[in-house]
Amino acid sequence: MRQIVITALCLLALVSCTKTTPVPQVGTVTCDTINDVPCCVYLPYQYADRTDEVFPVLYLQHGMWGNEFDWTEKGNLTGIMDSLLQRGAVQEMVIIMPDNCPGRPTYEEERDDATNGHWEGNFARFMAEAESKYRISNLPSQRAIAGLSMGGYHTMMVSSVLDGQFAYVGMFSAATFVHHMPSEPALLWTAIGKDDFLYDSFRDYRRWLEQNHREYTYYESAGGHDWPNWQDYIARFLPKCFQ
Repeated sequence: MRQIVITALCLLALVSCTKTTPVPQVGTVTCDTINDVPCCVYLPYQYADRTDEVFPVLYLQHGMWGNEFDWTEKGNLTGIMDSLLQRGAVQEMVIIMPDNCPGRPTYEEERDDATNGHWEGNFARFMAEAESKYRISNLPSQRAIAGLSMGGYHTMMVSSVLDGQFAYVGMFSAATFVHHMPSEPALLWTAIGKDDFLYDSFRDYRRWLEQNHREYTYYESAGGHDWPNWQDYIARFLPKCFQ
């Protein structure tokens, strides 16, 4: 009899634990082409079923010789975002990761193509098509843009050309060989490693921001121009968006 009671109690405990264990609410990543640009798109949990909801959007860009898969395959974007969501540290959002650099064979060709003004000149059309395909907000307060290295340069240029269209701007180890900034974002969040080869040029950019009385947040880490740092930066930037 005692053995039966103990067994029954164990089964009840197991059932109780099973009932109270939450199901992980993880996002999904899909591949798409937006305005002829290959993209990866992170969608919130059960996005397809939540047809009455409109989500904030982050446009997240890669660096030189990267592609639309970099942030998911090298940057662990999905794991970082899902972990932050589980902790209640971040707002649900759609994250669009375009192939913003063409991938030319030499540094000079890649730099010239990336900085010829084509990307920022066409971004309004890219954004309009994204908004027609996905349930994302067209309000500047619900838009963010960020990127690493050359993607940081693109972030600076797009947010300046489309001034006032992005409330949240993130520049990670950004290439800043020219100096621009949107007029009044709610947040300009910048980060770089002490050993990054772009450290000195980014220090000059920070001086320019200060000379022009622009507000910004600066985070300096150890290490260099690498994915461990960019994973750290995106994990710090995401919770600051749409608060």
